[in-house]
Amino acid sequence: MISGAIAMAAYFVPFAIVHSLLADPAFKRRARRALGNAFDRWQRLAYNLLALLMILPFLFILIFLPGRTLYVAAPPWSLLMAGGQILAALALLLTLRQTGVSYFLGLSQLHKESVAGRLVTNGFYCRLRNPLFFFAAVFLWLSPLMTESLLAFNILATVYFYLGARHEEKSLKEEFGEEYEEYKKRVPMFLPRLRC
Repeated sequence: MISGAIAMAAYFVPFAIVHSLLADPAFKRRARRALGNAFDRWQRLAYNLLALLMILPFLFILIFLPGRTLYVAAPPWSLLMAGGQILAALALLLTLRQTGVSYFLGLSQLHKESVAGRLVTNGFYCRLRNPLFFFAAVFLWLSPLMTESLLAFNILATVYFYLGARHEEKSLKEEFGEEYEEYKKRVPMFLPRLRC
């Protein structure tokens, strides 16, 4: 029987390729030329729905091929870790609120001909450039239960968050130009600074 960690790694590669390709600025330019205004209206929502569908195999692997249990944190550590996960989840929600939940999901783009994004530099974004990836990684690594499959997922996801952030920066530079370059000089990528 195939191990969950191997299945996780095998599926993660095509997931990362598809997810990254669809977020690539060059791909978006070609699709925009081919589809016109429809691309700008539907791209973000379609991207998120596809990502949601592509996450389902990860859940299947984690549930049905967990592999060996590596640890189960005992109280009080399990409570502290679960508390940290709750705080990370709340921070993720607050970060999404800052960027605009409707815009992030792709819903606001459906109601307007062209929706321009704005560079968010306040709140969590004044402390680090990638708070969504940072808080997602914190949430993953504070799991009080660790299996082989979850460990494989956490390692792959953390590497992907880093590579995804580097890739996303190309899109942000293209969209916001010098404004993003100035922001990038002031604010660290992943390790939060204390003061804005």
